[in-house]
Amino acid sequence: MAEKLLEIKNLKQYFNIGRPNQVKAVDDVTFDIYKGETLGLVGESGCGKSTTGRSIIRLYNATDGQVLFDGVDVHGKKSAKDLKIFNRKMQMIFQDPYASLNPRMTVADIIAEGIDIHGLVKTKQERMERVYELLETVGLNKEHANRYPHEFSGGQRQRIGIARALAVEPEFIIADEPISALDVSIQAQVVNLMKKLQRDKGLTYLFIAHDLSMVKYISDRIGVMYFGKLVELAPAEELYKNPLHPYTQSLLSAIPIPDPETERSRRRHSYDPSTHHYGENEKIEMREVRTGHFVYCSEKEFAEYKTNYKE
Repeated sequence: MAEKLLEIKNLKQYFNIGRPNQVKAVDDVTFDIYKGETLGLVGESGCGKSTTGRSIIRLYNATDGQVLFDGVDVHGKKSAKDLKIFNRKMQMIFQDPYASLNPRMTVADIIAEGIDIHGLVKTKQERMERVYELLETVGLNKEHANRYPHEFSGGQRQRIGIARALAVEPEFIIADEPISALDVSIQAQVVNLMKKLQRDKGLTYLFIAHDLSMVKYISDRIGVMYFGKLVELAPAEELYKNPLHPYTQSLLSAIPIPDPETERSRRRHSYDPSTHHYGENEKIEMREVRTGHFVYCSEKEFAEYKTNYKE
């Protein structure tokens, strides 16, 4: 079995928005990510998927729970040296390629920022050679190095963002909706680039998105979030073939099919959380219905899922 790179245990991220109001953006979420895999994390806007990614990489200090990276607690006390090592191993690609690049910096300086911070090269010539190599890796050329972000299209800017993330040679990359701001025609190019880089460099991804069709294409396993909770987790093919949680079924039924006849006749599922009636002392938790296929449910629902499971 593949080795665990990341272990998220009972992660909570709560925000106080004035007493007594508290937003449970991430509420008791647990999952693992294995070396070399892509875990897709999906759900509607506001479900907590991006907050989960930001909590993992320490952009937010977790309210509670653990994030273990290579067995080390991400949110534990760290020296400046330890933080620097951690920041090199884990990088992030942001959603908006327009807002995430400093407009006053050249592409070369944007990409080389991490290289400079971590002292990965000794001379200016070596620095530029590394920048040129990274530009070529993401499908750009060295003539782009002295230009500014406003001179590029959205797809090109996201490639620059990917090059910046790769510059420090990380093991793990969190891609926070990296294609949602791009044209559909460009999305596939960026996803194909990420898959190629994963193969070539042995990278591990957490791929956060709301487009389930694209997530299926890039992910080995998929987790579905709803209002801060992880409600289902399964291998990608398995999740599409056998969605068990009603919310997952509603998400999948909303994916359009490029066939007018099929699209007109097929049934869509709407999710109503009020249909779950739980007793006061009833334990609701992630339960393994089949090997590797987990659903957030009660004991009674668990029995129903097992009975209705399609082989």
